[in-house]
Amino acid sequence: MPTFPAPETGILLTHFIVTEDIARSRDFYATVLGGEVVSDSEPALVQLANSWIVMNTGGGPTDDKPTVTLTAPDPDTVSSFLNIRVANIQEVYEDWSAKGAQFLTPPIDRGAEIRCYLRDPDGHLIEVGQANLAFLEEQRSRTSAGAAVDSGANEATS
Repeated sequence: MPTFPAPETGILLTHFIVTEDIARSRDFYATVLGGEVVSDSEPALVQLANSWIVMNTGGGPTDDKPTVTLTAPDPDTVSSFLNIRVANIQEVYEDWSAKGAQFLTPPIDRGAEIRCYLRDPDGHLIEVGQANLAFLEEQRSRTSAGAAVDSGANEATS
């Protein structure tokens, strides 16, 4: 069983989401995305790969955030989203779709990456992306070739 995220040194990043239904969100991140439930109480906590998703209901200001109200998202307006990097996007797309994930589109090749988006049950946007290794290697080759040409030009003028 995964442990509660409490680093012995340094920092550890978790992602907090406001949900209208903790059990529904917990089940989505565990069952559909393949995470492991660390805590099913309030707040719920799911370890997902090398990170953790913390889920709790919204609420009004508290003494440590006196002007902040937490609410579930407006699905048409996004100020941040979870970005999940995968090794094989087509495999993940098919697996998660079969488990009930509803993607906005199939994976689309965007040059440097192949990506698609889905929403969790509360409407939180999630990007799923895979680096396009052929594209990145081509970019590295161009950069290396340009550096070699520049280096040769510098040597010729020395």
